[in-house]
Amino acid sequence: MKKIYILSAVLAAFSLQAQFTVTVQAPAEFKDKDAILYTLNGSKDIIVTKEQNKNNTWTFKYPSHYMGMMKVYFPDSNNAVSFISENKNISVKLDVQNNKIKDVAYLDEANDLMSRQQEGSQKKELILPALAQIKEYYKDNTDFGKALKIEIERLSGTNNTIDASKHPFISYYNTNYSKFLSNSTDPAKKVTPDDIVNFLDKSNDMLESSSLLRPVLVSYLNSGGNTNVAGSVDTLLDRLKVETPRGQTVLSELIDIFDAYDMEEFKTKYLTLAKNLKCTINDRLATTLKSNANVEMGATFPNVKFQSAANTSAKSLYDVKADKKIIVFWSSTCSHCESELPKLLEKYNELKAKNIQIVGLSLDTDKASYTQKIAAFPWINDSELRGWNSSYVDTYNVHATPTYFILDANNKIINKPDHVGNVLEYFKLK
Repeated sequence: MKKIYILSAVLAAFSLQAQFTVTVQAPAEFKDKDAILYTLNGSKDIIVTKEQNKNNTWTFKYPSHYMGMMKVYFPDSNNAVSFISENKNISVKLDVQNNKIKDVAYLDEANDLMSRQQEGSQKKELILPALAQIKEYYKDNTDFGKALKIEIERLSGTNNTIDASKHPFISYYNTNYSKFLSNSTDPAKKVTPDDIVNFLDKSNDMLESSSLLRPVLVSYLNSGGNTNVAGSVDTLLDRLKVETPRGQTVLSELIDIFDAYDMEEFKTKYLTLAKNLKCTINDRLATTLKSNANVEMGATFPNVKFQSAANTSAKSLYDVKADKKIIVFWSSTCSHCESELPKLLEKYNELKAKNIQIVGLSLDTDKASYTQKIAAFPWINDSELRGWNSSYVDTYNVHATPTYFILDANNKIINKPDHVGNVLEYFKLK
């Protein structure tokens, strides 16, 4: 029994040591009360906890070891601030104007360093080419020419080496971003598909929390060209083993990539592979399977509880009674929506005469823009005004706007049109 007590004490001590705090400060005029802390798994934000404003400060206690990207999201105003964790206390101060985040001050060492490096990288990418052109017009022996030369040399510097023992996540991120995603034209730095497979196989857990996983996977698919996508994916999954947590996370990301790029053949193949797995499924893959199951042909479309719906007294989608319903996910800032929704508007009266109801669910963030746009649309419109942070995204597997579904009177999915032309063709109105 004594040994058990000793072990418990050691575990308790480790737990206390691993815990860190995230503190976000805001000016008194910032109106939000609630804030949500997220970690990252692949390309998916994972909710950790929700806290309320206390003296213009939100304090989150993270109970375990974590290195990677994090963010705090303010749902009332749709503001978000991103930062990194190196398993140490994090402190962020917000500058706010009209209840929108104007600037962020990172007060802890790791985030201050990461912020300065990101700013330097942006300057190097955007400003350095312009300075190089300007330099041709100024001699090195002039005051401006000398200053210009110094600035070019500073921005051109490659001394971004980080002590990995002091800043392990920043070192990991910089090293692998530079190697796999920097688009270097130097032949000596060109990576092969095998290099990427080895990285995805051997990398530590920071891969999933770094935000690098999806872009590296896209780079891997592009490196093999379009001739043998399935062969490249099979090679990768064979190495990773889809029964492992990493293999499942990569499989989930690939399914979402194929979905986003309308590569239906490959999405179907690897979604079927995921469905047929007999092992325990991790949370990341389970989310992808659930999102896809929600919107399969013949599935009952999950109900939508309306926030503040226009042109209806219904409280939810299921309260809307019609022989058929057209669901469209859209946004006022979406160029394709700008061209497609007016065509739906032209046929609205004919659809309504057939007892077909249109329900628009917007992924807008700006209330004024959304309100102005729906004034022209007589159908039911609603929005959470949270953009891609909306619950619609995961629930209905939305990867682009506009996205359409056609439901029968019992809210079963009977068609998934690609474009507005397919919608009108289905109802013989084209």
